[in-house]
Amino acid sequence: MFTSNPFAELSASVSPAMMQTYVVIMVILVAAGTLFDVLHKGSARYFFENFRKSRAKAKKQVGGGELVSIAVQTAVVDVLTSGEFCNVRRRIAHLLTMYGFLLYVGTTVLMVFCYPTSATVTPAIVPQLWWLGGLMICIGGYWFWFFIRVDVSAEGNTPFRVMHADLFVLSLLASVTLGLVWAWMQAKGIAGSTVLFGLYILATTVLFASVPWSKFAHMFFKPAAAFEKRVSEANGTVQNLPTLTRDDPEQQQRHSMELLKDAPMDMGLGIKREAPRHY
Repeated sequence: MFTSNPFAELSASVSPAMMQTYVVIMVILVAAGTLFDVLHKGSARYFFENFRKSRAKAKKQVGGGELVSIAVQTAVVDVLTSGEFCNVRRRIAHLLTMYGFLLYVGTTVLMVFCYPTSATVTPAIVPQLWWLGGLMICIGGYWFWFFIRVDVSAEGNTPFRVMHADLFVLSLLASVTLGLVWAWMQAKGIAGSTVLFGLYILATTVLFASVPWSKFAHMFFKPAAAFEKRVSEANGTVQNLPTLTRDDPEQQQRHSMELLKDAPMDMGLGIKREAPRHY
């Protein structure tokens, strides 16, 4: 089961051309949705204007070599290792979901376009990576949804409370979960796999067609925002924020101790405050 290409088996009832056309349409929807999101929210204009203002107000000039170094730090720390997350649990969940998504989508495209039928033997490692990517998404996504979300872990709300902002994660989990269940049912010859495939396609379409209304597009904005933030710290503007921490660590420590000195250790409940875990 884990070494068979589920899309090659599906080619007996759905032509490879239809599957490939569907994948191309999903790519177009993501590109169009991201472009619409950029134009509608003015994200690109805001980024470039902010970057220009930061350079104009710079207290020191950042050279080309330093810009390259900042770009590498952004790629390694902020993108590849999700360094913006201070909470280890949240970072691990995010990394599982991110790398799982890349594995899952990449191997899906590979199987649909390079090994679309049983006539072309699919290397066993490809479907294995497909399953691994899907399971990583499920582990990271469900862990986040039921245990790490701010309104669940910190505010005590039910994990079944759904808001508009949850569209991306829910459609992603629905798509991947239905896809894995469909592949398992098809491999085992269990009746009803066709219904699961239809639901899988529906959830996947919602995932990629809802880019303008979900958090999908933020994965394209985050690297640019992280790079701009690091540049503003390097040139001394720090996005117009105080530089107390970086300029005088001892003063910052004294300031923090003054704030904590009179802070109550209970909030009227007669119990110790719990350490924040949601950021």
